[in-house]
Amino acid sequence: MELALYRKYRPQEFRDVRGQDELINVLSRQAKQNEVAHAYLFYGGRGTGKTTVARIFARAAGVNPEDLYEMDAASNRTIDDMRELREAVRTLPFTSPRKCYIIDEVHMLTKEAYNALLKTLEEPPAHVLFILATTNLEKVPETIISRCQTFAFKQPVIHDLTQYVVDVVSKEELLIDAAAAELVALAGDGSYRDTLSVLEKVLTVADGKKALSFDVVARIIGAPRHETINRILKGIDSGNAEEALMAVRDADVEHVDMTFFMRLILLKLRAILLLRYAPQMEAALAEEFSPDDVALLRSFAASPAKRINSHTLLEFLRTSELGKAAIVPTLPIEIAIMRAIGEK
Repeated sequence: MELALYRKYRPQEFRDVRGQDELINVLSRQAKQNEVAHAYLFYGGRGTGKTTVARIFARAAGVNPEDLYEMDAASNRTIDDMRELREAVRTLPFTSPRKCYIIDEVHMLTKEAYNALLKTLEEPPAHVLFILATTNLEKVPETIISRCQTFAFKQPVIHDLTQYVVDVVSKEELLIDAAAAELVALAGDGSYRDTLSVLEKVLTVADGKKALSFDVVARIIGAPRHETINRILKGIDSGNAEEALMAVRDADVEHVDMTFFMRLILLKLRAILLLRYAPQMEAALAEEFSPDDVALLRSFAASPAKRINSHTLLEFLRTSELGKAAIVPTLPIEIAIMRAIGEK
């Protein structure tokens, strides 16, 4: 691959953006009708397209490359940085009707920097467009939010990410089976960008293979088999700690990535509880799990013993935080199983 996949397949036009139809319709209409506001705030999970859409919107609003400025608030977060910005916005654009400042990770600014930015947002020059982006809206002061038009970027569901993987692999003139594509999507953890990073790893390691099977992809990214996860759930549901712990051992022997393993277990535990307490969500969960998995999860949800409960989910959630700090990679999952079954 001559280019990294995330660069090669980064959307260049509004029509290329996936999963954000509502906000794209609004932004494209504003740009077309020249009804652009002075400040926008894009928020949502990582890899959902905030910065990419900001660039597309700026171009649609008539901003040429020489009048587009991008700042990372994680490294330009002080009051002095914002003071420099306040001075810079006073100058006219070079060749565009307006100049645009994209400030990424805006939640990283200091309190003093926010105050300086607020003054600029309150009285912006007519030729300036601000687009702020953040993954943590709760850390952005309400005074900043109230000066912006806000747009929430949706986290893609597994079905959308799986189709994305299939489409990209097809463009690379390769083949991938449905289960393998879904596995890459799961490893992408709700991010288009991260999904492409996982896929790039798979394509690099599997260089020369024209068809990507589940086994090949699972081996490359260290993914567990669905049966292994289900054995853990069955062990917990039946109170059989040995069965669940042996499943963890087998996963370790197969060199499964334990962080990824834990995430998949948490996803299924959550689904079981949602099916128990909000059965109407089954249709939504059907987009994330296979029909066989949904049927199995439904059976756990209906289990009279209810050994898989909120306390079980909480134990796994707590131990997942041990993650990379664990000396023995399997230890967090093993502890969670022991506590869920044998210790209260």
